[in-house]
Amino acid sequence: MAIGNVVQRGPFIYIFNENNRQTGAVPAGNGTKDGLKGYTSSQVNIQNGSFIYSYDEKCQPLSAIPAS
Repeated sequence: MAIGNVVQRGPFIYIFNENNRQTGAVPAGNGTKDGLKGYTSSQVNIQNGSFIYSYDEKCQPLSAIPAS
């Protein structure tokens, strides 16, 4: 099922499916630039430290790239 919504609340980012059911949560980080960077129907991008991590709808990691 596709990602329907993503919300950052405090130190966590919550991922919801198309039926508005939470499918998981990942840490948002605590740096000034950390947190949700964007999402599509298939992945969520989150900066944590000097990397941007991509996760799927079940919070499984897809990739990590250096943040510029």
